[in-house]
Amino acid sequence: MATVTTTATTSGSRSAKSTPRKPLTVAKKRQYRAAYVLVLPFFVIFLAMIIVPLGYAGYLSFFRKQLVGGVSFAGFDNYARAVQDPAFLAGVGRMGLFLLVQVPVMLVLSLFFALALDSGMTRLAKFVRLGIFVPYAVPSVVATLMWGYLYGPDFGPFAQLANLVGLPPPPFLSPHVVLFSIANVVNWEFVGYNMIIIYAALRSIPSELYEAARVDGASEPRIAWSIKIPAVRPALILTIIFSVIGTFQLFNEPNLLRILAPNAINSSYTPNLYAYTLAFVNQDANYAAAIAFVLGIVIMALSYIVQLWNQRKESQS
Repeated sequence: MATVTTTATTSGSRSAKSTPRKPLTVAKKRQYRAAYVLVLPFFVIFLAMIIVPLGYAGYLSFFRKQLVGGVSFAGFDNYARAVQDPAFLAGVGRMGLFLLVQVPVMLVLSLFFALALDSGMTRLAKFVRLGIFVPYAVPSVVATLMWGYLYGPDFGPFAQLANLVGLPPPPFLSPHVVLFSIANVVNWEFVGYNMIIIYAALRSIPSELYEAARVDGASEPRIAWSIKIPAVRPALILTIIFSVIGTFQLFNEPNLLRILAPNAINSSYTPNLYAYTLAFVNQDANYAAAIAFVLGIVIMALSYIVQLWNQRKESQS
């Protein structure tokens, strides 16, 4: 009997495997054709704007330009030079410090505002939400110019107020404080953006969980700590990864504030600014391309560490 069943099962699986695929109907073919046509512009732009420039930059990074001899193949020499370059390493370290200082402040503020709005106890919630998000809609160049005016030691309103009371102007653009001044600009720009991501995650939590917790006597802070924050953890991880990427790509803020604080911000203050200076001021596109690729590897490694840490936390919980 077992033999018969096995035989029947085997023959059944063979018949299932040998079943020919049904030919596509005309309507189905039109759907597939329309889908390919609709996604084609994306792939063309992605290929032209991302893949081709990346490939060309990778090609450039393996060459070197010399006054005598012109362009010659350099292999991995540019990469070896990049990982030993004090200016580049200092910029990476500075952005690491920026990441440790600025990102926690930004995410705590974003989480606080999102929880406050989600609690339903905030008056004029829509107006407050829009007001916090609006700075993200301001271009970073405009935001930096505005904050540069506020930070100005000669013409800024804070300096003028300090002069009125006989105090020296606040050292917003001094070498030891300018990193925190830039962090303040970035916080002003991105708190609303991260708040919207966390707020959207909060709105997707089933309200039955809150009602059950309230029946058990849980207070609103307890609900926020034990239910809401754990539930929005994937959104928080997403904002951390975005912040890692954005931190090491910092460019507009230091580049514009450098005009006001040339003694505090140099041409290699951030890795992106250093690569820009190498490529467009020093005319060394080959080494700038290698710097860009090494920076990309650093960003990918940090993003992977964040994801790995999150996976381990999830497996332990």
